Amino acid sequence: MSDLASAIGIRADEQDLVAELKAGSEQAFALLLAQYSHPIYSLIARSLRDPADAADVTQEVFVKVFRNISSFHGEASLRTWIYRIALHEASNQRRWWSRHKQQELTIDEQLENDEGETFCMADALAARGASPYECAAHAQLGERIIAALRTLPEAFREVVVLREIEGFGYEEIAEMLDVNLGTVKSRLMRGRAALREALRDEAVAAKVSGIRKAESLRGVTP
Repeated sequence: MSDLASAIGIRADEQDLVAELKAGSEQAFALLLAQYSHPIYSLIARSLRDPADAADVTQEVFVKVFRNISSFHGEASLRTWIYRIALHEASNQRRWWSRHKQQELTIDEQLENDEGETFCMADALAARGASPYECAAHAQLGERIIAALRTLPEAFREVVVLREIEGFGYEEIAEMLDVNLGTVKSRLMRGRAALREALRDEAVAAKVSGIRKAESLRGVTP
């Protein structure tokens, strides 16, 4: 690996892939899709208010990658550059969604559920090797977290998803969002706090709903 490649953080195999992409290689683009399409789709689905739009937005991301690969000069890694495009497209879609549709409210960081038990957000969203019962429980918990994430301000949600779910380092996130390291850490701290509060609110609402339903079944009126 050359000193220049080492300095700008690009692996030799990545340099070869970029060169082939710039030359218009269909095989290189297929390899890029195989490597990045699933993680980019997952990132976008977690970022949008309507995850049904994720496939179309993901497709648009790779169209932009293909059209603009000639402008990639290695100031950041290829992965960081692609994720930056994905975040930009997801942000555009959220703005469109807010203008044209009715809004909905449907980790290593430890959170607390309505039973007072702690859990890890990243584990809840990826229940690998679990029993069917555990998978169902994890799926339900994951849905609660994703719904709570969608209520967060965009700046906080982006950082929480990139750090706690996608597993990016602070420096990579700063590059993707074009902000300084202190801003990333501040947004992450505030995003975690906002997520905990959203989950608590959801748990309280669920308890109230359960109480009302039980009273209704007993014929008790408020």
